[in-house]
Amino acid sequence: MLILLLLMTKLRLNGFAALLLVAVGVGVVRGIPLEKIPDVLSEGIGGQIGDTMLTIGLGAMVGRVMGDSGAAQRIAGRLLDAFGPRWVQVAMVVTSMLIGVTMFYEVAFIIIVPIAFTLVRVTGAKLLWVGLPMSIALSTMHSFLPPHPGPTAVASTFHASIGLTLFYGLFIAVPAGALVSLVWPRLPFVRAMDPAIPQGLVSEREFTDQEMPGLGWSLSVALFPVVLIAGAAVTDLATSAQTPFLHFVAFVGSAPIALLLTLLLAVWAFGPRIGRSLDEVSASCTSAAKAMAMILLVIGAGGAFKNVLVEGGISDYIKDATAHWSISPIVLAWLIAVILRIALGSATVAVVTASGVVLPLLAGSGTHPEMMVLAVSCGSIAFSHVNDPGFWLFKEYFNLSVIDAIKVRTTYTTVLAVLGLGGVLAVEWALDVLSL
Repeated sequence: MLILLLLMTKLRLNGFAALLLVAVGVGVVRGIPLEKIPDVLSEGIGGQIGDTMLTIGLGAMVGRVMGDSGAAQRIAGRLLDAFGPRWVQVAMVVTSMLIGVTMFYEVAFIIIVPIAFTLVRVTGAKLLWVGLPMSIALSTMHSFLPPHPGPTAVASTFHASIGLTLFYGLFIAVPAGALVSLVWPRLPFVRAMDPAIPQGLVSEREFTDQEMPGLGWSLSVALFPVVLIAGAAVTDLATSAQTPFLHFVAFVGSAPIALLLTLLLAVWAFGPRIGRSLDEVSASCTSAAKAMAMILLVIGAGGAFKNVLVEGGISDYIKDATAHWSISPIVLAWLIAVILRIALGSATVAVVTASGVVLPLLAGSGTHPEMMVLAVSCGSIAFSHVNDPGFWLFKEYFNLSVIDAIKVRTTYTTVLAVLGLGGVLAVEWALDVLSL
């Protein structure tokens, strides 16, 4: 980690090259055969890019089409009318939590960030003042609650009720996420940062009221993928039946398909329908793709670094070292998830491994399985840093240096994890009292 930071801060090496170089070094040190290291890197890049390229690429195109047509400005203007400039952060927290309950961090981030950029331009506020509450709220929803992948996978391991996990989790996630979202932008070290909006990701044009599309169409396109993805998630939670209709719902509710359909809708709604040519809309998509190229490369390299750590056996070492710790199952589950998150960067690997370690302790402990799910999930958000691909998405979109991104994102994710643990222990205590 220290070598990576040195390469990127002191030597100013490009993030993509620095990550690959350090990944190779870690592979050699951890004893991965030299001839296998290129394959490990390729698998890591392929797995990470395969998960994110369609989502981020299509989402960026939708956002740019909305920005170039004035739709993002229309939504931003209505948010300002509803909440007022003084409460713009509350507007971002409410919007992000409602959308983030069912949507992955990356998907929701890409959908909402054009509106945040537009609010920054319209209000003259700093980028982090508006954008940071959005990111914190989305991080909380994604990491704490099902139907997101980590909590859902752990709920299966502990045989916990997903519905109850979501119900209890909301009492922890909403206050913790809202508190950190509103406090963090006000901290002196954050207020001292003033990054500019990255070039190519948002339109610089200021639209008149007559030039912008109507609010109905603007909101319809913005919420279209939310409805599809949320509908599929709710359907999956509500039934385990297998029918052609449910397979179709799952298909259109997958993030890439939902965003592809949204892009098609946006091309028509904000193109020929309002008098813009298809060439203009295509130029918006091309501009978004060019702006995303380096972001995707860096995220892919982060996946390579993560895969080298996994293949090098770091998770097995931590699992063996903590297997005989004699502490509360909730605290142990949280702590192992934190350690694995620091070492590997992958929240999914952290929650799955931590749940496997503490599963034998659950049977005789009397601990509610839903609380174990939430403990592991809260721990997996801690210490997001350079081996976490989400860290690079945050860094690039908010145009921060590596050091500044660590100061902001690593600290807020760690505080969220600690508050989450406190909330889990409090809810577990309350459930025990009520059962007496």
